Amino acid sequence: MTTQDDPLTAQSISRFRRAALALVVPLAVVVTVAACGDSSAPTAAPAGSAASASANAAGPASSAPAAGLHMISNNGHRLAFYVTPGHLPAIVLDSGGGEDHTQWKDIVPQLSKATGSQIITYDRAGLGDSDEVKSPWDGQAAAADLQAGLRELGVTRNVVLAGHSQAGEVAHYFVLANPGVVSGAVLIDANLPQFFTETENQRLVALNAPQIEELKKAPSTKANRQLIATADNFGPTHDAFHKVSWPGSVPVIYIVSEKTPFDGSPQDVQLWRDAAAAFIKAGPDRTLVTAEGSSHESPTDKPALVLKEIEQMAATVG
Repeated sequence: MTTQDDPLTAQSISRFRRAALALVVPLAVVVTVAACGDSSAPTAAPAGSAASASANAAGPASSAPAAGLHMISNNGHRLAFYVTPGHLPAIVLDSGGGEDHTQWKDIVPQLSKATGSQIITYDRAGLGDSDEVKSPWDGQAAAADLQAGLRELGVTRNVVLAGHSQAGEVAHYFVLANPGVVSGAVLIDANLPQFFTETENQRLVALNAPQIEELKKAPSTKANRQLIATADNFGPTHDAFHKVSWPGSVPVIYIVSEKTPFDGSPQDVQLWRDAAAAFIKAGPDRTLVTAEGSSHESPTDKPALVLKEIEQMAATVG
């Protein structure tokens, strides 16, 4: 935990920014007791992710994009998308808060080999090789960026969408705005509307306020600007997210980590688990899987489990 003798700097941000941004700012305070490694620096080499342009599961996607990096423009900013070729269903991997496409660098080749699917990863605005956007975090805007990228790549149907942490918000808004595109989803310790009650949002905003004020005094970097943007308008943004519902037409596997993002805060741990249980009960074709012994970073802690569940969803919808 940072103190007055240890102000928030670019270096100190790197120690916890994955946890802080993973759940959208709340973890900056609550997760200081959790172990959070430095995120990898973005690279220009493709790490992969999913894409699909046909509803037919057999055979390659029509007009499939070339392998590698694709820079795609949307609303005045550019986004980096990375393609690993393959057949349908396409698998799109969406990173947690503060993470770029390199979060999946070890999983992509294994997933490609196991499924033969086209894989697409990308960097959300302000992360990795994508341009920054000078505005508060907005799950709907992030979903619109993902929509623009997939359309440009010709990915319009039969997608398996897998998202970690903050990407749960993107996934909710994306499936609602793009009916018929996503055939199935795997949410990995992901943000859920059920967690973000008005009371919890107010509590988390209050807990984070001192950290954010200290951060604003630190040198301006891409990393800390993104963290501040995540904090801006947090309450209203997540009050709105709390009212969102996952469509019953899209089957989903939800992986909840044993330790949750709030290891060390029993109150929040229980609320996180209750939210996962409530989400599963709220609609059909929903499966809850527990990542035993895992921290919030399940893609790193339990990659075999994450691979297994994504493969299962791809096989089910394929």
